Amino acid sequence: MLPAMFLSHGAPTLPLTDAPAKMFLETVAARLPERPRAVLVISAHWETAQPRVNAVAVNDTIHDFYGFPRALHEMTYPAPGSPELAARVSALLTAAGLPCGIDTARGLDHGAWVPLKLIYPQAAISVVQLSVQSGLGPAHHLAMGRALTNLREEGVLIVGSGSLTHDLSSFGAYRDRISAPEPAWVTAFADWFDSALSRDATDELVAYRRLAPFATKNHPSEEYLLPLFVALGAGGEAPHVEHWHASATYGILRMDVYAFGSGR
Repeated sequence: MLPAMFLSHGAPTLPLTDAPAKMFLETVAARLPERPRAVLVISAHWETAQPRVNAVAVNDTIHDFYGFPRALHEMTYPAPGSPELAARVSALLTAAGLPCGIDTARGLDHGAWVPLKLIYPQAAISVVQLSVQSGLGPAHHLAMGRALTNLREEGVLIVGSGSLTHDLSSFGAYRDRISAPEPAWVTAFADWFDSALSRDATDELVAYRRLAPFATKNHPSEEYLLPLFVALGAGGEAPHVEHWHASATYGILRMDVYAFGSGR
């Protein structure tokens, strides 16, 4: 059975770099136990008041950024959509008391297509995107994931795409140094999160803003970490946790990848 995954997608320019995270994401397809029939991606870059899922025939590539190299703006990822899977996601969430709307126009933002272009570059697998609700916090997103866990048995790869750390107010000091060493406040937060995940300390994780060191420094707002909670919930009860990758880009962006619910 496929695990649920959390990955850090970093800057939109990740495909144009030789960063360790980029090279790792290119190996992910080979690490998975099977080729998914579809991918459900929860991206930090689609925020809505209540859950929404896209249902399109073919996904448009949303270039939701500016000021980057032309080569990045010319990239596309025309993966097929899956209205059938979108309806299934909506039904599962709604049945769990989390009403989910369907968007019949939206494509894939860079939080979805940038990492998927590295994992499945042919864009041949159907992709459906689910939004986050940045005002509703970790417990809500954990519940979303738990409502969706059966999709893994149906051949759906659930991917939460965000960033383990994301304080862009500090980016100016690092923007020209992709391999800059991470500051202590980044390491302390990432180490705390890894420890809590390895101990299945779900209550602590949900309360990370109160308990984790430098929590609000690393996440002034929560949208980049909320996809992790969806993936964690989708891993099932007390999921086996595997820390697949750890690195940093530009010092302040931890690029960690976790798998939840993979075989022991």
